[in-house]
Amino acid sequence: MAEKMMVKGNEAMAEAAVRSGCRLYFGYPITPQSEFTEYMARRMPEVNGVFLQSESEVAAVNMVYGAACTGHRVMTSTSSPGFSLMQEGVSYIAGARLPTVFVNVVRGGPGLGDIQPAQSDYFQSTKGGGHGDYHLIVLAPGSIQEAVDLMESAFNLADTYRVPVMMLADGMLGQMMEPVVFPDFVELEGINDHSDWGLRGMEGREPHKVTSFDIDPVKLEEMNIVVHKSYEEIKANEVRFETSDLEDAEYVLVGYGTMGRILGSVVKTARKQGIRVGLFRPISLWPFPYSELKTATKGKKFCLDVEMSTGQMVEDVRLSVEGALPIHFYGRTGGMVPTPDEVLKELVRLIG
Repeated sequence: MAEKMMVKGNEAMAEAAVRSGCRLYFGYPITPQSEFTEYMARRMPEVNGVFLQSESEVAAVNMVYGAACTGHRVMTSTSSPGFSLMQEGVSYIAGARLPTVFVNVVRGGPGLGDIQPAQSDYFQSTKGGGHGDYHLIVLAPGSIQEAVDLMESAFNLADTYRVPVMMLADGMLGQMMEPVVFPDFVELEGINDHSDWGLRGMEGREPHKVTSFDIDPVKLEEMNIVVHKSYEEIKANEVRFETSDLEDAEYVLVGYGTMGRILGSVVKTARKQGIRVGLFRPISLWPFPYSELKTATKGKKFCLDVEMSTGQMVEDVRLSVEGALPIHFYGRTGGMVPTPDEVLKELVRLIG
């Protein structure tokens, strides 16, 4: 039986990445994810991997771009302003169809912001922060254990669809400690078989070409259509979510990541007071579980979407239900985390 270990969130996600076969890491420290980079600096040499601290986030993402051309598992981690600096490279990586994993441990914003937890990078993550017609797969774990469990899936999804995948956490998840059970190491043989396009030497074969664009608009459109088809496959096959207490619920709380976890405790407290409320927690933020949320809220009186932002995911919640029921919003910003008591108070106020 695997042993439980008390581990900090950033370090747990980094170890999970190592066990998922990541052997190439490029990054730049920024609070509240700096422990991730520090952990990789020690761990990569131990597993015969490569760690390089770049001079900036711009340099880091372009190192990721170059390394990903080999088809090996490569990643970086950062926090909100750092991910903003990476946007040009992310767009190039998506255009070139390179499997990569990004971890964004979100802090308060906008601008430089503070180092407290926030969810104000939802638009940037799910709608595309860079130029062009592209998406990232975005996974939002609600606990350190779930972040560990999702890490191998993140690399597998990146490999399967040749897309960048983001693990969207927040400062709370990165900084807190919880008992975690780690998975076994994946076998390196059998993964990363990208011999049909990877740049790993061309002895005995025709040269491969990895590029994010073609100057011929007709050929560029053909490339974009191929990418778009992969997005449609992802939307059909990779939607993830979790629900609880919805069967007899009159009201539905909606939240993701750490906020979804807090809402779980609100549901328990509310039910002890006779309030029939359930929870819908999106785990994949792109693709968003539109139809699943619509089905889950059928016949309910209203939804209360709660976020650590001024309201970003709430737009997708409204699109999901297509006007079938009222959608309310409650949020805090600047690194303030809504407490279970204040969410319950807002729920009671809305019920009247």
